[in-house]
Amino acid sequence: MYKPTAVVTGGAGFLGSHLCDRLLAEGYKVIAVDNLITGNTNNISHLIGNEDFSFVKYDITNYIFLPGRIDFILHFASPASPIDYLKLPIQTLKVGSLGTHKVLGLAKEKKARVLIASTSEVYGDPVVHPQTEDYWGNVNPIGPRGVYDEAKRFAEAITMAYHRYHGLDTRIVRIFNTYGPRMRLDDGRALPAFVGQSLRGEDITVFGDGSQTRSFCYVSDLVDGIYKLLMSNETDPVNIGNPSEITIKQFAEEVIRLTGTKSKIVYQDLPEDDPKVRQPNIDKAKRILGWEPKVGRTEGLKITIDYFKKVITT
Repeated sequence: MYKPTAVVTGGAGFLGSHLCDRLLAEGYKVIAVDNLITGNTNNISHLIGNEDFSFVKYDITNYIFLPGRIDFILHFASPASPIDYLKLPIQTLKVGSLGTHKVLGLAKEKKARVLIASTSEVYGDPVVHPQTEDYWGNVNPIGPRGVYDEAKRFAEAITMAYHRYHGLDTRIVRIFNTYGPRMRLDDGRALPAFVGQSLRGEDITVFGDGSQTRSFCYVSDLVDGIYKLLMSNETDPVNIGNPSEITIKQFAEEVIRLTGTKSKIVYQDLPEDDPKVRQPNIDKAKRILGWEPKVGRTEGLKITIDYFKKVITT
């Protein structure tokens, strides 16, 4: 019986590795491609020995050659946290532009369906709240965050160009804040930073006055939404995230409560162009995909905290 083959770029990363798990569970052969700049083979070590899984260490900003039939490509290669894309600005721009171009070329050659991972950062510091897919965003193209925001905006634009000009079968997911096991403690995002600081008995660092908001989606919910989008007929961008909004200060207090530590909250200046609000409107995902998140924040946080406890003690 023929098993379809899926390629996951960034397959050794946080989201990419969870997607590999889901695709294998759905009966696919999976090829994970990653240059390991921010990915880690520990995220996929449990898959080594699986005859349906293979790993290729490669930089996809170069020409991509993969022999044989490929049915699906999921493009998740990119630094995705502020600490990473501020440290790797050129690489971030290259993977969003050159890397996406090479992925689309591979999809065209193989006649494969391709799903591009975009981000809520295409909305920038939004003046529309919550954010809907028809909002064009408020992005500073020359600010420090522009390297990520504009890389993803370009990725969307070239994907739609390939869809319209070449008739390529494309999907675009706009991912909002996501969390769960396999996140890096040092990736600079609020959740691993807060949990790591709290578990180590350190003060929790909140930028600004903590009134800015985020909406956190547990990784299994996100992966389910991505898979449903991949299997759908929708070619325009779709928000996938959890609309349960919380201020960063409230979130820090929640982490302290769940970790059971005595950490205090300390405040530092807000980084340049940091979004003041972030909340997905998921009406489109509900209507088209029949998807909405199922894992509550407390439930997801407990699982994630347990994961980080093991990371810190090993």
